[in-house]
Amino acid sequence: MTADEVVHRLQGMLDCGVIRRIGAVPNHYRIGYRANGMAVFDVADDQVDRLGQLIGQLDVVSHCYRRPRHLPHWPYNLFAMLHGPDRASVLAQLEPVKALLGDACRASDVLFSTQILKKAACASECGKCAGFG
Repeated sequence: MTADEVVHRLQGMLDCGVIRRIGAVPNHYRIGYRANGMAVFDVADDQVDRLGQLIGQLDVVSHCYRRPRHLPHWPYNLFAMLHGPDRASVLAQLEPVKALLGDACRASDVLFSTQILKKAACASECGKCAGFG
């Protein structure tokens, strides 16, 4: 299969919704990001979709999504993942996100990763992609 055929097939899958996007998945630790924070927000339901689209476009957000609340213990319905070299830098990245949300955000928190739960071995460590590690 040629490169053009691959691109054509992938575009077809994107167009019909079989896949939503194609992107790189970096190993954040390998590129110096030691702090990973899931910012969670309690946003008005009638605004969450619009605001989620805006937040997802911010450079500091790697991914953003809506999830159901689990009241009364979990009021959050909008999630945005932030990465940085340390917790302080992640918390600083939170400020433009909160500014964008404005008064629509009733509460927020940041949940920091404490361990890596799932990572495949880097191919460079097993010798399969020499020069890419």
